[in-house]
Amino acid sequence: MITLEVKPRDPKQSTDAVRAAGAVPAVFYGPKEMATSIEVNARRLEHVWKEAGETTIITLQGAGENKDTLIHDVQFHPVTGQLLHADFYVIEKGKKVTLNIPLEFVGSAPAEKAGHIVVKALHEIEIEVTPAELPHSLQVDLSKLENVGDHIAAKDIKLPQSAALISSPDEIVVSVTEFKEEKIEEPVVPAEGAEAPVSEGAEAVPADAPAEGEAKAE
Repeated sequence: MITLEVKPRDPKQSTDAVRAAGAVPAVFYGPKEMATSIEVNARRLEHVWKEAGETTIITLQGAGENKDTLIHDVQFHPVTGQLLHADFYVIEKGKKVTLNIPLEFVGSAPAEKAGHIVVKALHEIEIEVTPAELPHSLQVDLSKLENVGDHIAAKDIKLPQSAALISSPDEIVVSVTEFKEEKIEEPVVPAEGAEAPVSEGAEAVPADAPAEGEAKAE
């Protein structure tokens, strides 16, 4: 379980002042939680974000009763990459959550070793699941892909027992296509001493013919 210490944010304090003090302005909210402004230690939040992403439950401590949350959104500075703001969604106890879960491709596809192309069409699928069984990612086993035309659909991915698939079951996650090498046609070069081919409709011009506008010598 990941815990994160937070504290209520003084509404009179500007966001720039919060960041200057080494913290990140944030907010938590939920179906039964009114939006509440908080601040979090910047280094700790960056570490938690890298570890948890948007699919791991984070327990907020220090703002009244502990709250199980998911990071719903984060904002970064476009130039410096500094974490500027974070939104935490408070999970309603006893209710399932609906999330896009990242896919983790594991194993090696025999079809790829045979020289064919493995095309990864999806990198996440949407599921509904209880918070207790919320996966950080879902594995897709590429070792099942042996021949051209083989594929794995969303319905083939193993889900936690409490989970239900929200994405289209027949949506293709990964498939195998045949590798076809394109042949590059080389230009035909006439043999030495041979005349270059004359295009259809064009008249052959003798080698000793005068140039256009030049009178022929008598």
